[in-house]
Amino acid sequence: MAHHAMLLIVVLGVLSITTPGTTHPLDPLSAAEITAVRTAVLASPLVPARPLHFHYVGLDEPDKPDVLAYAYGAAGSSSHALPPRRAFVIARAGGQSHELRVDVTNASSPSVLSHAVHRGAGFPTITLEEQFAAQALAPAYPPFAESMRTRGLLVEDVICSVLPVGWFGGAGARRVAKLQCFVAGATANYYARPIEGVTMVVDLDRLAIVGFRDRVAYPVPKAEGTEYRAGKAGPALAGPAPAPGVVVQPEGRGFDIDGHVVRWANWEFHVGYDVRAGAVISLASVHDEDAGLRRRVLYRGFVSEIFVPYMDLSEEWYYRTFLDAGEFDLGLWAYPLQPGADCPANAAYLDSYNVDQDGNPVKVRNMMCVFERYAGDVAWRHTESGFPSQLITEVRSDVSLVVRMVVSAGNYDYILDWEFKTSGSIKFVVSLTGILEMKATSYTHADEITVDAHGTLVSENTLAIYHDHYVTYYLDLDIDGTNNSFVKNIIITTRRNTGNPTTGGADTPRRSYWTVRREVAETEADGKVDVDAVPAPTCCS
Repeated sequence: MAHHAMLLIVVLGVLSITTPGTTHPLDPLSAAEITAVRTAVLASPLVPARPLHFHYVGLDEPDKPDVLAYAYGAAGSSSHALPPRRAFVIARAGGQSHELRVDVTNASSPSVLSHAVHRGAGFPTITLEEQFAAQALAPAYPPFAESMRTRGLLVEDVICSVLPVGWFGGAGARRVAKLQCFVAGATANYYARPIEGVTMVVDLDRLAIVGFRDRVAYPVPKAEGTEYRAGKAGPALAGPAPAPGVVVQPEGRGFDIDGHVVRWANWEFHVGYDVRAGAVISLASVHDEDAGLRRRVLYRGFVSEIFVPYMDLSEEWYYRTFLDAGEFDLGLWAYPLQPGADCPANAAYLDSYNVDQDGNPVKVRNMMCVFERYAGDVAWRHTESGFPSQLITEVRSDVSLVVRMVVSAGNYDYILDWEFKTSGSIKFVVSLTGILEMKATSYTHADEITVDAHGTLVSENTLAIYHDHYVTYYLDLDIDGTNNSFVKNIIITTRRNTGNPTTGGADTPRRSYWTVRREVAETEADGKVDVDAVPAPTCCS
């Protein structure tokens, strides 16, 4: 029997936070507001075509001055009135992408304020309903069924994924996706058993297969050794397990959640939600005890995109340049967190709402968690031994507050943390886990590979393709107010000529040093930083 480490935190139960009504201008849309949006859009004569599918419904964020006036009070104003509540909608109908703004200040009488047809490049995100419908097309498609039969595979063991086609120049006339299929059968890890060489193209508006090619056949990797479920994969750790640990909070949690506003130690901030971005942190400020005021730090921040391009040029792989937020919606893949596993036992949980293809609210419980982290780290310390016969040691332990969301985007799982520290700093951490996306191959041993295989052979007939994960953040920082600048500090190395000192005083033997050049960026282009992407050499193979 495997022995697993146990972390026990003594608290009073599991706390789940729900918001009965809108109390803040940045609160996500409530179920009643989402229903009002649906009613207004379906009743509007501006979009008469049917069927009409909702691809995005989210808060149409109020103007920043209005939010700041609410949060901090405008000069000469004593009221903190809520700005009008509006929603932004992207819907697909009649082969067109529609953008609407809907007033839901009074949810009982919503109204469409504006409407436009998007005529530029790009299409709305792929809904869950579209993905399930597209996946169901494959088994009933005769050419695909025949390809499976010739490979000796059972169609009922096959699972297909809907993949965006990427963008390689030009304007796409059709909203299409591609199907990549796998064999499940004896394992839940079907990503480890791809059916290589078969490509299907699906028209998402018509929900019909409009392209098919069976180019090449490689052996399907075996199922043995691919299972990851507890009880089927064996012990998670080999050898002795760490000793159990206990963390005690005898006075309970040290933070408070009022609606979507979190208060902890010297911090106060708003936790919002958007289906595309997931967790949204706004109006973060710290209390300065010496100055007797709240000091602004962050107006708004969220994950703006996760870009994952794969480095294989073959027909089945070249288009895999995923935009997890823009093509799939990060929040759509944020499934309920597991108490005591995804988050520690002292966590509180936040629920939220997504919107289905028909525009109805769908509640997701435990979508985010908030908890205090006691990791045994040091926030600040110093030992002073300069005094004769005296040793002074000052140590302050590090306790932080974490807001966590986990996104299971297909085969990968991203653990996205916002960590608030009592020093006034904010740290965001991305942890990547899950399953590799793999390619079937005829290779069974690394010695057989004599050309660029675009990946690493991780098992018989299984290549893990080279790829990148670029996680970008939107950050609107308000450090002590809105009058901020973006400053680049650039290290410059300098050599000094003999007999021509660059500093006052006599010449010295020192000839080289580095200094810092400070540049204030006036535009986003000025703020670009040239990052050397050349990888460091590895020592071993």
